[in-house]
Amino acid sequence: MRPTLDQIRRAPKVLLHDHLDGGLRAETIVELARETDYGRLPTTDPDDLRVWFEEASDSGSLERYLETFDHTVAVMQTRESLVRVAAECAEDLAADGVVYAEVRFAPEQHTTNGLSLDQVVEAVLDGFDQGSAGRGIRVGTLLTAMRHQARSREIAELAVRYRDGGVVGFDIAGAEAGYPPTRHLDAFEYLQRENAHFTIHAGEAFGLPSIWQAIQWCGADRLGHGVRIIDDISVSDDGSAKLGRLAAYVRDKRIPLEMCPTSNLQTGAAASIADHPIGLLRRLHFRVTVNTDNRLMSSTGLSLEFHKLVEAFGYGWDDLQWFTVNAMKSAFLPFDERLALINGVIKPGFAQIKWQP
Repeated sequence: MRPTLDQIRRAPKVLLHDHLDGGLRAETIVELARETDYGRLPTTDPDDLRVWFEEASDSGSLERYLETFDHTVAVMQTRESLVRVAAECAEDLAADGVVYAEVRFAPEQHTTNGLSLDQVVEAVLDGFDQGSAGRGIRVGTLLTAMRHQARSREIAELAVRYRDGGVVGFDIAGAEAGYPPTRHLDAFEYLQRENAHFTIHAGEAFGLPSIWQAIQWCGADRLGHGVRIIDDISVSDDGSAKLGRLAAYVRDKRIPLEMCPTSNLQTGAAASIADHPIGLLRRLHFRVTVNTDNRLMSSTGLSLEFHKLVEAFGYGWDDLQWFTVNAMKSAFLPFDERLALINGVIKPGFAQIKWQP
């Protein structure tokens, strides 16, 4: 029997690629807009707003997709709103069966009303602590710098400053075309000198050069999305695959791919779940992980992402556990803590569900 959605929700899951400003509850956006006098929402009906976000995000364009964040970021400009959004994020992920999550956000986007970068980070960390307490979930934070701005070194230093307080790594995000990761080389070199972890959005809307730069120039520990690595793999009529040098390097080095199937469909990186490169990459044993990206915009959750893969590729419990262990192995946590979650939570949790009559 294939895993059902309800069963998958009970399985202990790991999430590495989730944006805080892409996962708000529609009801919360409406309430925060009212409290902060933000009057530009397309509708103040939560149900209609939820539909609007999904439809506006489903254009096939990454640039149009990113425009939807204007509204969510606009209502996340006070300490109270940041604490609430972060707490609700942890609650929602825990309710979906996530036991470890790395949630990212860009501090520089939340200073419009006068908050300092430190105040923004501390508010989000407080919210994650509140929302995760007693819910069986641990949330690590990734600080993101926007690739079209020039504050990446500053944000990298911020990440290092708070790495003992809940910030586990660094990221750059935003439109890839015209903004290569090498523009932020100073930040990445600083992080490497500080023995800090970082991931880079690469190979989503742009191709192999973005991935190559992220790995070989910038030294990324993980690739955000990375779906375009498929461009360096040729598949013969008999199903056999030949890897180019970059694809072979990514696989050989076990560089984790933070794949977000539904989001990739919305931004035009794949035509359907069944056509998504994740199927081939899993078959070729790349270090693939499954993620949500933006739960509001994609109207999704990690359990739903897994269930879509089950329906498209016929995956069973062993496949879902493989994805989950991949993610935990790739998390920006100390080795002993990752191992404890794998052997003490993930494997026993999957075994219990897998062998239930």
